[in-house]
Amino acid sequence: MPRMILLGTGTGLPDIDRGNTHMLWDGPGGPLLIDAGGCTYERLLRAGIDPQGLRGVVLTHSHCDHIHGLPGLLFSMRLGRRTTPLPIYGLEETLEIARATLEAMRVEYYVPPDWRTLRGDDHLALDDAWGLRTALTAHSRPCVALRFEASPSGVALVYSADTEPCAAVQALATGAQILIHEATTPDAFAGHTSPRQAGEVALAAGVARLVLVHFSPRWTMPIEQAVAAMRSSGFKGQAEVGQDGQILQLEMD
Repeated sequence: MPRMILLGTGTGLPDIDRGNTHMLWDGPGGPLLIDAGGCTYERLLRAGIDPQGLRGVVLTHSHCDHIHGLPGLLFSMRLGRRTTPLPIYGLEETLEIARATLEAMRVEYYVPPDWRTLRGDDHLALDDAWGLRTALTAHSRPCVALRFEASPSGVALVYSADTEPCAAVQALATGAQILIHEATTPDAFAGHTSPRQAGEVALAAGVARLVLVHFSPRWTMPIEQAVAAMRSSGFKGQAEVGQDGQILQLEMD
């Protein structure tokens, strides 16, 4: 069954049990790494995924907590004897900063990156039935949300990436079985979302399950309070706060 593995669920300032938010799509077209938040090679191993088998990396945007682990990942993969280029997808600005980061670190021994530019409204075929769609979010830097969807069933998992509530992400999430949504701040804040606002997005999009990431029980709010905030929006589906290492399984008919 297709699944998303939450490798990290914390904010830009990690907690003792929450690394920077990044995750792995383990399904058709995968395994695909979504962002690289640091210690990624180790976290993949702990999740039972061979990092050498990665089919690609999707970078949602260029903020440090989402890309700073990429040079180390490429370095470790090469030490593990992979020589095959690794496709790395992202908006042009994101790829430009990722390339500059790699160059600034003067990494001399790494898996060759195969840079592949995404648009804000792109569609990538993962296999004959599954595709990946993107939409631009409302964040302080150009950023894309992701929708993994099966055809013709319409079964879908959506990741908001970093964003304040916006129409594009809500539309992308419409009818999704699982919505992974950021919830960085306790109240409305430019470029980010609160737990209550995430609940409002999930309610409007008609999703079945809402999982918060980019979240901190210390800096956002306690977990119980976050769940109550999601419920206060009127969202009646399954509401929870994601945990590092958690596996989100899609149910296929």
